[in-house]
Amino acid sequence: APVLISILLGASFSRYQVEESVEHLLAPTHSLAKIERNLVDSLFPVNRSKHRLYSDLQTPGRYGRVIITSFRKANMLDQHHTDLILKLHSAVTRIQVQRPGFNYTFAHICILNNDKTCIVDDIVHVLEELKAARSSNRTNFAITYPITHLKDGREVYNGHQLGGVTVHSKDRVKSAEAIQLTYYLQAINSLNDMVAEKWESIFCDTVELFQKSNRKVKMYPFTSSSLKEDFQKTSRVSEHYLITSLVLVVTLAILCCSMQDCVRSKPWLGLLGLLTVTLATLTAAGIINLTGGKYNSTFLGIPFIMLGHGLYGTFEMLSSWRKTREDQHVKERTAAVFADSMLSFSLTTAMYLVTFGIGASPFTNIEAARIFCCNSCIAIFFNYLYVLSFYGSSLVFTGYIENNYQHSIFCRKVPKPEVLQEKPAWYRFLLTAKFSEDTADSEETNTYESHLLVWFLKRYYCDWITNTYVKPFVVLFYLVYISFALMGYLQVSEGSDLSNIVATATRTIEYTTAQQKYFSNYSPVIGFYIYESIEYWNTSVQEDVLEYTKGFVRISWFESYLNYLRKLNISTGLPKKNFTDMLRNSFLKAPQFAHFSEDIIFSKKYNNEVDVVASRMFLVAKTMETKREELYDLLETLRKLSLTSKVKFIVFNPSFVYMDRYASSVGAPLQNSCISALFLLFFSAFLVADSLINVWLTLTVASVEFGVIGFMTLWKVELDCISVLCLIYGINYTIDNCAPLLSTFVLGKEFTRTKWVKNALEVHGVAILQSYLCYIVGLIPLAAVPSNLTRTLFRCLFLIALVTFFHCFAILPVILTFLPPSKKKRKEKKNPENREEIECVEMVDMDSTRVVDQITTV
Repeated sequence: APVLISILLGASFSRYQVEESVEHLLAPTHSLAKIERNLVDSLFPVNRSKHRLYSDLQTPGRYGRVIITSFRKANMLDQHHTDLILKLHSAVTRIQVQRPGFNYTFAHICILNNDKTCIVDDIVHVLEELKAARSSNRTNFAITYPITHLKDGREVYNGHQLGGVTVHSKDRVKSAEAIQLTYYLQAINSLNDMVAEKWESIFCDTVELFQKSNRKVKMYPFTSSSLKEDFQKTSRVSEHYLITSLVLVVTLAILCCSMQDCVRSKPWLGLLGLLTVTLATLTAAGIINLTGGKYNSTFLGIPFIMLGHGLYGTFEMLSSWRKTREDQHVKERTAAVFADSMLSFSLTTAMYLVTFGIGASPFTNIEAARIFCCNSCIAIFFNYLYVLSFYGSSLVFTGYIENNYQHSIFCRKVPKPEVLQEKPAWYRFLLTAKFSEDTADSEETNTYESHLLVWFLKRYYCDWITNTYVKPFVVLFYLVYISFALMGYLQVSEGSDLSNIVATATRTIEYTTAQQKYFSNYSPVIGFYIYESIEYWNTSVQEDVLEYTKGFVRISWFESYLNYLRKLNISTGLPKKNFTDMLRNSFLKAPQFAHFSEDIIFSKKYNNEVDVVASRMFLVAKTMETKREELYDLLETLRKLSLTSKVKFIVFNPSFVYMDRYASSVGAPLQNSCISALFLLFFSAFLVADSLINVWLTLTVASVEFGVIGFMTLWKVELDCISVLCLIYGINYTIDNCAPLLSTFVLGKEFTRTKWVKNALEVHGVAILQSYLCYIVGLIPLAAVPSNLTRTLFRCLFLIALVTFFHCFAILPVILTFLPPSKKKRKEKKNPENREEIECVEMVDMDSTRVVDQITTV
């Protein structure tokens, strides 16, 4: 049934869809910045805006952008490079998008100015004037930075269009190492958007082709579609590595379940365990497809979550099978396996469903995290059902094969020793097996002890880790571990940089690197929008506006703007209507404020009175190396000021959509999952046999999570959407591996702590070791994938596995030997009057060594 269900649901992959909107996935769902953007768009629509757009003010529409620089750090303002850039500009404007019946050029889809011409960056006009000055041998033309003047008297900002600038006195530009050009496109309907998207693709090809013919310059093209394409590119570049990972896991899973005894070896169970996980993942993916879900690159982490949980459950069942008596019937052995292993597997599965279920709830404000948790829940649920049904049935089949002394691979009945003696050596090696009659009645040797991992743990490791001389070094090592984890924990940084989730060799990474290198002197342009009709002619209002904008940005333009208003007010003394008319006319005539002239919305009222209903200005902050942190602080400062200001204003930049409350949004799934996990552990403390199990489990989870967060910070992994999802998984992975060990130890009675530590390791250590080896081998190819997303995924998952393994095999075995619970107090007194008398009668098939039935009376 699981196979058929998986095939039927897996067929839906023929119609699967890919998520196109990166903002929908990674920006906070409930964001104040989105509301502010809608208000800004309603006041100043981009496709109808007459404002001279700045290169770093990314609009919600389509655009193409390119940074031009030189390999030798040459001056991009010299004659050769100026001609080259203008030649590139001419080639871009001539790009044609062929559609049936019409060829679209940049002039057909660009954003228009008030004179019905395409809006282009002011740096193009600067370069044209520079070229004209050189042609006429004029030497008085000077470019200033970050504000310069054109020959028509306009004052323009070039802080985001000139990069790597060296200046003389009075801000005169001596040289510039990089120049940035931006081309804004209209996307007002589906046809227009389709043409613009195709234009962006041709734009990148044109820039790359232009660079091939001009080897001395380096160009970094970027479009509004680049982030989406590069985000999904991770899936394509990961395909070969994931196949390699699958091959390695299959190989090691088969080897971990194999032993020299050809009857008791279980290679097929290793393969079938991996197949169980695969079927569950395929079923979950089919359900997501059929319910309208869309694929995105974050789903690459789900197979590894399934691998860690599913393989441990199957290996734990196999370990329980090794503890059963061989003279029992297959049904009794299977029942013993389910009774021994499925209780803990059910509890850990419930923990997965609770923690990821909380992450999939509406409380999660990041859509990518919510979808990831939802899909993980579905996959974990089906994995549990398939382990019960598919893998349980596989265990029964291999049990019958073993019971009939058939070969574990070829299923051929193994000859008895006397028959094998007559065969060649290679034949005897392949059919090596121990029969029941080979062991004397006085011997109680477990035939599975010849398994390499069982033999290693029982004969060597358990005695070594509990040795008195080893314990101090383990405790010292744990103190070092805590120290480094604390050092990293104090340096945790929040990663809202979208380049952390794309493939490495992509336009997004190259462009972002170039922009941070050459254009980090000034922050992105921040729009300052006053959305109410205020008395601009009122001196007190002007002071209020200025009061809330001074001190945290370089706002000399804005101060001059208000000073200009004061001069108008003082010199005229006109009433409201006449003042607004003069304001509108004066702005058009004032050269130093020409770039503000189209940023005022005038509204006509009754009696032909004109009023100012909204206005906008642009703020530019001086930034250092910590550009993103400063911008985030600036956003918080402006938000607080907008709440206390007497003037109703908002601030907006498209990057605010991703930054707005990102810290609280990205950390919420982890916080909620931790709270739910702790609540579940506390609640179940009243249901388990001993509440100390949950106490130790809580402390272990806290220790592991603390260490993983600290070490991933030291490994330069930021706290973003991917790392938070891994940390949620880390809670469950720790409980998966540590809960059986702690349960066996705490519930043990009589003997000593050391004895029960050894017993817990012998019982559960093999399953932990097998799943850990397969998990690490599966992760290794992921480290080679050329993607920042998979890099974060590998580092977090590797640290989770490593730290958990360290706790299971070193920290807990040592600490539990001298901390509660005490075994002496739990020792039960023997009552000689209550003795059991047991009589066993066995019915044996005389023609074989198999036990047919067993009758026991007490």
